[in-house]
Amino acid sequence: MAQPTVQDTLARAKTLFTSHFHSNPTLAASAPGRVNLIGEHTDYNDGFVMPLALSGRHTAVVGAKNTTGTIRLVTESSIGAVNHVEIKASREGVSGSKEPKWANYVKGSILQFYKHFQNPEAFDAFDLAIATDVPLGGGLSSSASLEVAVFTFLEGLTGHTLDKKEKALLAQKAENEFVGVPCGCMDQFISVMGKAGHALLLDCRSSDTKYVPLTDDSIVLLVTNSNVKHELTGGEYAQRRAQCYAGVDALKKAYPTQNITALRDVTLEQLNKIEKDLDPIVFRRSRHVIGENDRTTQASEAFGKGDYELCGKLMVQSHNSLRDDYEVSCKELDLLVSFALEVDGVYGSRMTGGGFGGCTITLLKKSALEKAKEHITAKYTEATKITPTIFATVPGDGASMSALD
Repeated sequence: MAQPTVQDTLARAKTLFTSHFHSNPTLAASAPGRVNLIGEHTDYNDGFVMPLALSGRHTAVVGAKNTTGTIRLVTESSIGAVNHVEIKASREGVSGSKEPKWANYVKGSILQFYKHFQNPEAFDAFDLAIATDVPLGGGLSSSASLEVAVFTFLEGLTGHTLDKKEKALLAQKAENEFVGVPCGCMDQFISVMGKAGHALLLDCRSSDTKYVPLTDDSIVLLVTNSNVKHELTGGEYAQRRAQCYAGVDALKKAYPTQNITALRDVTLEQLNKIEKDLDPIVFRRSRHVIGENDRTTQASEAFGKGDYELCGKLMVQSHNSLRDDYEVSCKELDLLVSFALEVDGVYGSRMTGGGFGGCTITLLKKSALEKAKEHITAKYTEATKITPTIFATVPGDGASMSALD
């Protein structure tokens, strides 16, 4: 099956708009999903991450002003039906309940855009149709791609433009404050700032960025969706943040003369020295984050030098740490990684995203691509009775306004 393009996704959104609103859209915007090469659960710890924008997985929005005084949204559902909702928005807030949940990402983005700019005359009611090829719940950042696409659309609608970093941080704020997800900034940054042929090394403390070339035609990245997403009931994401912060508090007490505000400010040697004083779980969570920051900065250098053996080794170490110390992997992700590593020509593989399901990312020789896809698919389907979704990708560009045919 051919990989979808931005034009394909925009065409679906345009068809949806026309059939639902019985008119033609005048503006279009799109933003990519992302896959993270390495640097997991470090973004909300002021650490380092290295994602890339997916070239063939986008969220597209098309729209036009209307005269109803109401913002009207419509999107496709996973079963081919149409979901729609009407809202009113101003700098003071967004009306309506927090159902359906998908609309909250749009509402939060609109609200942050309203708050940021001070001239209410610039804002008109509009109709918006949304289509996406980013798998929902797959750890490829469907939420950030939607937020960033909406922000980009609003820039075109109002004539108010945002600095790229500013747009990414506002999109993060929309998810934090309105949706209620305490995510870090990685997903929004790469959806805004993606660059074809490059990964992005992002310092989540300073927001400094560095593009890492990934232009070697002899290698390829393989994304494999486990097609499972385990339902969690214990607030695991927030719990892990709290455990990391507990580690920071303990390290501050242990090293009072050192300016420690996040786990990136200490070394593994320093952490190991106070292991006996820490709760074992807090120790393991902290060890993952500190080690993952080291692995990410090493990987950025290794990719730049074309040292794919080291890159692969670091990716496997990352997965093992996420599995054992951070405990956010699951049986299905572990199986996908192990099956990938059985293929000759694979350098490394790891889970990517928040965990508990979703996707893996595998670095391999291009010559081994078809063999890897066949082997992983066969072994995983046999072991789990679930067929994975698997596709090769290259780094793509970030969000943009798009022409309407």
